[in-house]
Amino acid sequence: MAKAAPAEQLRLLDLQALDGRIKSLDKQIKTLRADPRLTSLHGEVAAAQSALGQLHTELADTQLDLKRSETDVEQVVTRMERDEARLNAGGLSKDLMALQADLASLAKRRSDLEDAELEVMERLEDVTARHGRQQAVVEGLQGQLSLVQDEVDAGLAELSVDRSATQERRAELAASFEAGLLGVYEKTLERRGIGAARLFHGTSEGSGMQLSPGDLADISKSAADDIVFCPDSGCILVRSTEWN
Repeated sequence: MAKAAPAEQLRLLDLQALDGRIKSLDKQIKTLRADPRLTSLHGEVAAAQSALGQLHTELADTQLDLKRSETDVEQVVTRMERDEARLNAGGLSKDLMALQADLASLAKRRSDLEDAELEVMERLEDVTARHGRQQAVVEGLQGQLSLVQDEVDAGLAELSVDRSATQERRAELAASFEAGLLGVYEKTLERRGIGAARLFHGTSEGSGMQLSPGDLADISKSAADDIVFCPDSGCILVRSTEWN
């Protein structure tokens, strides 16, 4: 059976307190990194950006439609101006009649194209407005995400400082133990999740359970410098004058 002076076993509780603190800080860090607000906002931002991307495509397509419509109108106007110049220049009556007929057809064509152009301009105005509103939604969500991320980062930084300081104190304390006792403690900590706990009034603070009369009888037979273990949690049981 491994042995260690009672005073040294008692000091294991200080080491366990620091290990418990580190474990608690690691849990807090993990929880903070998984902040549900971040998950929710990341999803909302992604959805909003996707919708904005679709509107951007629609806006580009509508702008292209307007450019094509403007080009169609310009081509008709150019042809009308050419026909009007020929008409004003005079010529055979047959040619003049053909030009007049062509101008009438072009005027109708121009009117139809300008109506279509107006419809495209109205669509462009609508999609531009919707694009602007969606852009504002994206920026708003990104702003919220940034604020939450800053809050999380600040919390993580504070926890990291605390953990580093606790780890430093833990290393200093661990170095003060005899290697054999420290080895038993750390192996128990690794396997059981808790290295040492107090046995107080017959209750193991490692498991929170009252030990059976038989287990207490076995422990009572152990020497003061014997290292005994909790039958439930498996951790080292540190005895004091009030252990039983």
